[in-house]
Amino acid sequence: MSLALSHNAQWVLFSTLILGMAAGVMGCFAYWKRQSLMSDALSHAALPGVIVGFMIAGTKSLPLMIAGAAVSALLGAFLIQWIRSSCRVKEDAAMGMILSVFFGLGIMLLTFVNRMGGGSQSGLDSFIFGQAASMVRKDVITMSVLALLVVLISIIAFKEWKLFLFDPQFAKGLGLSGRWMNSIYMTVLVLVIVIGIQAVGVILMAALLIIPAVSSRYWTNSFLWMVVLSGVFGGVAGMAGTLISTFGKGWPTGPFIVIAASGIFLVSLAFGARKGMLVLYLQRYAQKKSLTESLPGQRVLERGEA
Repeated sequence: MSLALSHNAQWVLFSTLILGMAAGVMGCFAYWKRQSLMSDALSHAALPGVIVGFMIAGTKSLPLMIAGAAVSALLGAFLIQWIRSSCRVKEDAAMGMILSVFFGLGIMLLTFVNRMGGGSQSGLDSFIFGQAASMVRKDVITMSVLALLVVLISIIAFKEWKLFLFDPQFAKGLGLSGRWMNSIYMTVLVLVIVIGIQAVGVILMAALLIIPAVSSRYWTNSFLWMVVLSGVFGGVAGMAGTLISTFGKGWPTGPFIVIAASGIFLVSLAFGARKGMLVLYLQRYAQKKSLTESLPGQRVLERGEA
């Protein structure tokens, strides 16, 4: 496949670039809220909504399927909070329960749809592992616009979200409602998940949210630059994974995007300017060398005093 001659492939690359940026930005907020598993649970919870949206439309209508995925994911988020507040079940256990139940329901509905007339040709299987190459121009435009909306909301509400994350009591004193801030955060998180499941897949969408955020943590201690770097890493991973997947017939996009993101993480782990293994090794070596050089002088001084 020649990307230089394929106009649709260029659109797909642009859409996964924007999607990766949006996922990387929102992944930072999920990372600092200690809700990495939440993104995984919501991405799996979106699958039944995708199938129901397809069944209602009778055809592959991306806007209706995104709406169904959003409703299903928000329902999953509500059930997680309800289980946590009404039972003695911890949040991670509640997430695991909702993840398993909703994903199992989605697979059951997918099996049912594939047995219907023309269901096997619907392309719904691509929502499991992602297949960006199967998107048409209308899908690409819809996904790109929504991903840009996520980035725009993140930029506009950055100061409020930062305050909400690191000093919720001070934010409350300024009149910011924690419930509203959390609702907006959850809605935007669900939005970036549902627009990315066709390209990355429900199983691997969480990786695109979390890996760029963790990778950026190795390069800076500034939250602002962490968000920026996470967006850059996510965009590069999305575009690189999509580019690789277009070289083979039927290659799923999601795994290659995750592999690209993992490569960025390994580089960050080894060479990160703040917490990279090489930097830590050099710092420890310099400290050890400085300590070793100071010991003989200290001994001479002690002997002179004696």
